[in-house]
This record gives sequence, C-alpha cells and structure tokens, in this order.
Amino acid sequence: MKDGEAETGRTVSRPKRADARRNEKTLLDAAAAVFVRSGVEAPVRDIAAEAGVGTATIYRHFPTRADLIIGVYRHQVEACAEAGPALLASSPTPYAALATWIDRFVDFLVTKHGLAAVLQSDQAGFEALHAYFLDRLVPVCTDLLAAATASGEIRTDVPAIALMRGVGNLCIGAETPDPRYDARQLAGVLVAGLRVVD
Repeated sequence: MKDGEAETGRTVSRPKRADARRNEKTLLDAAAAVFVRSGVEAPVRDIAAEAGVGTATIYRHFPTRADLIIGVYRHQVEACAEAGPALLASSPTPYAALATWIDRFVDFLVTKHGLAAVLQSDQAGFEALHAYFLDRLVPVCTDLLAAATASGEIRTDVPAIALMRGVGNLCIGAETPDPRYDARQLAGVLVAGLRVVD
C-alpha cells in the first residue's frame, strides 16, 4: 500500500510534515524572488538554483507553472496577512506598523501583477484567487487602520479597501521600464497623507 492511501485504496489527505512545509516555503520564496527579477516566465532551473534544489524537486511540489504561480500567490498573501498582527505587536506605534505593512503590500503587489497577468486566462480561477486575496488582506489592513486611528495618528475617513486600491494603482506604474519609478516611495507618500496634522 502506498503512503497516503487507506486500506480502501482511496487517497487520504494528510497534513504536511514540518520539514515538507519548510521545503515548500523555501521553493515559494525562491520562485517569488526569481519572478520579481526575471518575470513569471523565468526558467524553472533558475528557481531551482535560487532554492538550492534540483528541478525535479520543483516539479514534484508544483507539476505545472500554473501550480507554481498559484502557490507563490497564495504564499505571498499569507505572508502579508500574517505580517499585520506581528507588526502591530512589535512596532513602536500603530502608524509605524501600518507604514511597514504597506511596504510589504507594495512588494507583494509588484509581484502579483505579473502573476495575475498569467492567471487571467483561467477567469474562474483568477476570480477565486482575487476573492481569497480580498478575504485575507482587507481585514488585516482594516485592523491596522483601526489601531492607528484609535491612537490618534491618522484620519478616520479612509476605508481599508480604498487605501489598498490606491496603493494598487500606484503599483501598476512599476510595470513601466522606467527605473526611476518607485512604487514604494509613492505608496509612502500616500500613507503619510493619512497622518493627522496638529
């Protein structure tokens, strides 16, 4: 009997072991880094080299490029979602937590635009991923804004979805070949505009 099969012959879904989760995270981090540098059509051998593994290892975890792209997308959404509460707990002020989170959100969005362009050929799959993105990240941004508002650091009239869309629109410019375009800098200007001026 193969590992992962019950005596009935049906496949049983088992939680991944800790080392398997770490290996997958290493692959996804490597793929994200290569995608940022070289685009989502980068050769798998480049991702394998970045991760320090053979190409067969990549294909074992992600049989197709679409699987890898979806994996990177979900991995980055989760990392961004988990960063919000961690930043609130560790930053000197809620506003500092918000500003740092927006920087991370920008980094994700710059990668996401390339990923999304590839995934749009599967409209239903793309819409499901976009819904997942909103479900995971809007509440995190809402909590960060609420904390910064409660501390009196920022204005109260900008909802999370509006801020995220504004940042997203600024990130679209990163697709231009102009190296002077800095999406992080512009998003920083936008977030600074939320500050309450005494």
